[in-house]
Amino acid sequence: MNLIAPSMLSANFGNLEADAAMLNSSNADWFHLDVMDGVFVPNISFGFPVISTIARCAKKPLDAHLMIVDPDRYLEQFCKLGVNWLTVHYEACTHLHRTLGQIRALGMKSGVAINPHTPVSVLADIVEMADLVLVMSVNPGFGGQRFIVRAIEKVRQLRQLIDERGCSTLIEVDGGVDASNAASLYEAGANVLVAGSAVFGAASPLQAIDSIKYAAR
Repeated sequence: MNLIAPSMLSANFGNLEADAAMLNSSNADWFHLDVMDGVFVPNISFGFPVISTIARCAKKPLDAHLMIVDPDRYLEQFCKLGVNWLTVHYEACTHLHRTLGQIRALGMKSGVAINPHTPVSVLADIVEMADLVLVMSVNPGFGGQRFIVRAIEKVRQLRQLIDERGCSTLIEVDGGVDASNAASLYEAGANVLVAGSAVFGAASPLQAIDSIKYAAR
């Protein structure tokens, strides 16, 4: 399963409907929503009004990545907006097992993200509760950063852990992803690749999506 989730953080906020329509007509699989609060990460992205606009336009699943403190306060609101996959950070959740359980109880798929400095081993007691694990391949907070090559080995470690537990958990990678590293990530065991500037900054976003999605084929 090779999926691509273009990040709306790199879209044209002056014309979101046009970029959403482009993704609807493309081979992209999900809409990726990077939500930042300026506290957990040193940047602020967009909030509920923008997500509501994207949700009205999107004809594909919404994949929200919460880079925020105390995400439990907002789980129900993301559900009401129509988010399908909701990912919280291991580093931001004091009671991660409970948070992932609440996400599932609301009817969404649960995800947990780990920062570049966080080892895969911290997920050993929680991986069965996650429908998705997001491996950050840049330090979260800004788009356009250089890919951290160590992430490929972390994907391999995570794939081994998931397979040993017999889970169906998906592996997602976010940060600096483009056609040059997509094949290596898929081969290491990734299922979903997030790409922002590599898609929306390309001369042909449709071709960029295909070059990443089908890189390993």
